[in-house]
Amino acid sequence: MMTRRRWLAAAAAAPWLGCGRPGRRVIGVVPKATSHLFWLSVQAGATAAGRDYQVEIEWNGPPSEADYSRQIQIIDSFIARRVSALAIAAADRTALVGPVERAVNAGIPVVIFDSGLDSDRYLSFLATNNYEGGQMAARKLAELLGGKGKVALLMHMPGSYSTMERERGFRDALAQEFPGLRIVAEQFGLSDRAKARAAAENILAANPGLDGMFASAEPSSVGAALAIKQRALAGKVKLVTFDSSDGLIEELRAGVIDAMVVQDPFLMGYQAVAILVAHLNGQTPARQIDLHATVVTRADLEKPAIHKLLYPDVPKRLP
Repeated sequence: MMTRRRWLAAAAAAPWLGCGRPGRRVIGVVPKATSHLFWLSVQAGATAAGRDYQVEIEWNGPPSEADYSRQIQIIDSFIARRVSALAIAAADRTALVGPVERAVNAGIPVVIFDSGLDSDRYLSFLATNNYEGGQMAARKLAELLGGKGKVALLMHMPGSYSTMERERGFRDALAQEFPGLRIVAEQFGLSDRAKARAAAENILAANPGLDGMFASAEPSSVGAALAIKQRALAGKVKLVTFDSSDGLIEELRAGVIDAMVVQDPFLMGYQAVAILVAHLNGQTPARQIDLHATVVTRADLEKPAIHKLLYPDVPKRLP
């Protein structure tokens, strides 16, 4: 597997960078959804890469991560139009196998990004090392709790490979490294802030002595923070979340959230396009490229590198 640093170094040295034919190549980028800041940041990265490499970026995805049937329709539409290449974040690891393989069979190269697929018929897989991210969350929560206590897991949704890997990493790290921490409840937030809040409320009501919680995606993180704040449990129930938004950053600043595990979605979108440009220009990109998450606490918020990561200046970078 190639690390982010090694890929960028190789890309910088390659002769094909910035050598696209303006307006001739169309790369379709299909996110899981279009409504969350995470996906807007991915779009900003893909758009910036399109400008740098002189390819046209067409961004289209469903409004909700739960609507994978709409994602399939969008991919099939891109296939019918014979776009030059596709970058796809699979909303469901099995349901998206068919459309991805249809694209490949039509001669359209596909990069899978963010979330994996139950197929190996793609050019490259680019994602945060989500299993590692889940382990990071477990270790931070264990540090906050002194390695002892009862914790809960607010999951994202069934079939989402990326978040399932985070949840698996979280469980494995607790089981292997922190025998004093016990998971007493698990529920899905179903990629919906209101449903995630209701799930977190149910967990808190059923477990009055809960010591900590991990929420594995942005909607679940928002729901968990709202539930903890509503019950005046900030600081009492230690909360570690995954992903970032302006609202979550404010909850971290206010002490409702104790730590966030944060990805770099801008870089993910940028590199997904860069990989496809490499292929279209005759290069052979790495089969798998891992990006790494960062744990952010309140004390980190004013650090320049963290500020840049949390505030990617999305509006200025979008069309």
